[in-house]
Amino acid sequence: MSEVRIAAEPRTEFGKGAARRARRAGKVPAVLYGHGTAPQHISLPGHELMLALKTPNVLLRVEGLNGGSELALPKDVQRDPIKGFLEHVDLLLVERGEKVTVEVPVNVVGDVVAGGRVAQEVVQLAVEAEATHIPEAVEVDVTGLEIDTQVLARDVKLPSGVSLATDEETLVLQISDASASTAPAEGAEAEEAEGAAGESAE
Repeated sequence: MSEVRIAAEPRTEFGKGAARRARRAGKVPAVLYGHGTAPQHISLPGHELMLALKTPNVLLRVEGLNGGSELALPKDVQRDPIKGFLEHVDLLLVERGEKVTVEVPVNVVGDVVAGGRVAQEVVQLAVEAEATHIPEAVEVDVTGLEIDTQVLARDVKLPSGVSLATDEETLVLQISDASASTAPAEGAEAEEAEGAAGESAE
């Protein structure tokens, strides 16, 4: 995983008013914490941060701090529920070689068997990996899987150095019968049609 460099500025004003002023200036309020150190209140450039956060579990090299630069992972990202802009970000300090537990996306690849459909139960899996070697995602290949096949967390192939940090029995996805999934709906429509016909006859 590559590092994304981002310049921080110390933040001395707090509260909603200060946060609004920072956002108007294109900055995002953030807190950097971890390793038993006192939290550092900083501001980060909004556009650069937004681009960086498009990568899950992006590794940030935060520069411009009192002690130089630090590596950090985004732990809590708050966005405006309507407009979607960044409101606040919590960053966790990490070091090279340090193991961290994060959630990574589960991507389904391959072609499902004829007559089947993929019912994905979870879209993320918790894994443990070195902070500088977090996979952007894990893949589940459904090619050749028969209908009624279940894929559990323990069945997901993880990159070297990455271990599962969730219950091995967690259901990730299953291959369902596509025709069976539509049958109840078709039956309900037939019942509604019959009911409507009965009402018109009366």
